[in-house]
Amino acid sequence: MEFSNVIKERYSVRKYKPDMIWDDELNRILEAGMLAPTGCNYQPQRIYVLKSDEAIAKIRSLSRCAFDAPVVLLIALDETADWKSPLEADCRAGIQDVSIVADHMMLAAWDIGIGSCWVNYFKPSEVKEAFDLPENETPILLMTLGYPADDSQPMKLHHESKDMTQIVKVL
Repeated sequence: MEFSNVIKERYSVRKYKPDMIWDDELNRILEAGMLAPTGCNYQPQRIYVLKSDEAIAKIRSLSRCAFDAPVVLLIALDETADWKSPLEADCRAGIQDVSIVADHMMLAAWDIGIGSCWVNYFKPSEVKEAFDLPENETPILLMTLGYPADDSQPMKLHHESKDMTQIVKVL
């Protein structure tokens, strides 16, 4: 699919077919994340692929926004691995890096016919404990993945945008 069509047509899928996505498709999505730029290329993202019955049941118990997806990516930040600015304390690239990685994967998924939804509706501390993440890792987002159900459609507000003049300021 042409990139401009990918970004125009993609929407947050909240209703999935029960079919498991193929391993080669999942690998293409994960590879897109590996191509994402990160601060100094430190790659602080840690991606957990939740697809076993046990892992899916666990994440569904921790977030109502798993939307019955057959696969959920738990994307965490390794706090010891992100770029830290020498110019100002607490200026770090980790959350941005993880976000860029997630965006690459989300768009790559849509390009091959797989829907996704970026989910922040969970308690990071509970997810960290439930999946026994290392002390230095913080869950940043969940990303549901799967084939959109035949009756899946964007939410009502999906196609609405503010006027560009409200968002963009040329200085």
